Amino acid sequence: MMDREKLIDRKKNPFYSHSDMELFLAERGGKIVGRIGAIVNHHHNKEHEDKVGFFGFYESINDQSVANALFDAAKKYLRSKGMTAMRGPANPSVNDEYGLLVEGFDRPPVVLMTYNPPYYGTLFETYGLKKLKNLFAYLLDQNTVYSERFVRFNDLVKQREGLTFRSIDMKHFKEEVDRIKVIYNKAWAKNWGAVPMTDAEFDALAADLKPVVVPELVIMAEAKGEPIGFALSLPDINVPLKFNKNGGLISGLYHLYTKKKLIDLVRIIVLGVVPEHQRTGAAGVLFYETAVRAKKLGYRYGEASWVLEDNVMMNRAAEMMNGKKYKTYRIYEMVV
Repeated sequence: MMDREKLIDRKKNPFYSHSDMELFLAERGGKIVGRIGAIVNHHHNKEHEDKVGFFGFYESINDQSVANALFDAAKKYLRSKGMTAMRGPANPSVNDEYGLLVEGFDRPPVVLMTYNPPYYGTLFETYGLKKLKNLFAYLLDQNTVYSERFVRFNDLVKQREGLTFRSIDMKHFKEEVDRIKVIYNKAWAKNWGAVPMTDAEFDALAADLKPVVVPELVIMAEAKGEPIGFALSLPDINVPLKFNKNGGLISGLYHLYTKKKLIDLVRIIVLGVVPEHQRTGAAGVLFYETAVRAKKLGYRYGEASWVLEDNVMMNRAAEMMNGKKYKTYRIYEMVV
């Protein structure tokens, strides 16, 4: 609950230093029946030279008139800010929770991924929102990930590129975050919809993740001694936190500590290499290194999420590890 409050707090979340947001509630008969946020990310529009507004934080009952009213309110706000399109859901940006779940409702959400009822897609599309991009989540299993072909590929690339890997040094956390920041903004610069994170945004995210980070699963990749990529994976803390029904801090820490043995999955949240190494196979080796380390720590499953439907290299790397495409999220857009 504290994290959710901080996410929408326009004073505490550094995202709002360069973005505008208005939050709307739908009420009927004195009862709240829906909510939506309308967001103008000025950094996105500067980076991509467009006038796209975003919507996010959407929740509603299964009633098209409620959905229509919420989207109308968001559109009106975005239009007043000079936007020509509405895209989402973004909560509140591409660097946060992103997309609407459209396939894979039978599986629970993994840490920092969204979940929603199946009827949301119908409400969105009936209103007139159209699919813009699909985002995939792959399920990886330690029992099937180590094919002979993939192990051979891993060894070949490591030797050819002079790759070495190390865990993040928690004693020099700030310096490590600064290194990761440079890699992140370089590696994702050309990705669809990507927006560089400011120093304040990156530092805030790092501070939030630090208490739950497993150092062995934050991997720095180096080629001949130079940092060229990194991978960040987190244990699926949603598993113990499901028991924390009231959202309290003390009870949450209790469940995290006493039920962490129930966690058998890690989510590969971020994995990438700088542009000059993106066609060398280094990203695939980072996947492999993550799997090896997760196995040593006792985790059987991994979720690689999310991966753009047209990111050929990342989809190929997940498939090489016999990853099962088991969830699909969707980004929608419409003219305002």
